[in-house]
Amino acid sequence: MSSFTLAAIVVAAVVFVLARMLENEYVFFAGYVVLQFIVLATAWNILGGYCGYVNFGSAAFFAVGAYSSVALYKAAPILPLPVLILIGGLVSGLIGLGVAYLTLRLRGVFFAIATLALAVVIQTLVINWTFVGGSRGAYIIRANELNVFGYELPYTQYLFLLMLGLVVAAIVTARAIERSRLGFGFATIRDDEQAAEACGVPTLRLKLIASTLSGAFMGMAGAPFPYYIGYIEPASAFNLLYAVNAIAMPMIGGTTSWIGPLIGAILLGTMQEVARVTISSVVGVLLVVFVIIAPRGIVGLVREHLIARRKP
Repeated sequence: MSSFTLAAIVVAAVVFVLARMLENEYVFFAGYVVLQFIVLATAWNILGGYCGYVNFGSAAFFAVGAYSSVALYKAAPILPLPVLILIGGLVSGLIGLGVAYLTLRLRGVFFAIATLALAVVIQTLVINWTFVGGSRGAYIIRANELNVFGYELPYTQYLFLLMLGLVVAAIVTARAIERSRLGFGFATIRDDEQAAEACGVPTLRLKLIASTLSGAFMGMAGAPFPYYIGYIEPASAFNLLYAVNAIAMPMIGGTTSWIGPLIGAILLGTMQEVARVTISSVVGVLLVVFVIIAPRGIVGLVREHLIARRKP
């Protein structure tokens, strides 16, 4: 286990303990949403930030994870939620791999439109899938409390703890990618894909890997969603909120580093939960502001400032 992984686990444990000390269930209810967006933003950044392929289909992968858990809940109610999360991530990852193979030969706006169409296609399929409730939706009956390692936890705290673990896994994975040969390969695609291909970089294989990992983490972020609200229907699972926030948060925080999506998700997610305003007013205004004054996000702005200070 690397020192960074150990540090991430310690920080996550401290966050959970501090949240419990507040003795306010709303902290866990709202905190779950913020953590969910950290996973979504980090997942989007693997393909959209590291490789430069803008994905508008985040809501589709999120919903696939959510409906995978619903289908498994109906087929095998005894399966624990962590298993459902892993299976939801596997299904979403495989869909990401298949879709990537069909669409990643497209570039720029054509790829973005293709991913947006993916969400429409999957939503149409779900609406007509009666086993998971179709357009009427489906209810999830869960316990109010759950025994975790001998401790009785309210289910909201249990979901918070699971999502906190997913945050650690997503951030550790993103940082490992960024510092590996895989990450350098992703960077060559982002900077100049044609030049990378001319130099022998296996761009298609790298993009397939990025899309699979991105889709898997988005699916895992969505898998606990039905348990969080107790009910799921297509309009909520395929909400534009997830697609817009998944793009806006990395853009605001910075797309070239693992810490950028983390900063953007905490900033924007917390602001939304505290202010309880609409997606269009907060995300829209902030996205426009940051695209104009800080196109590389907060991390890029800080780096530029540090470089400017070093110059004589």
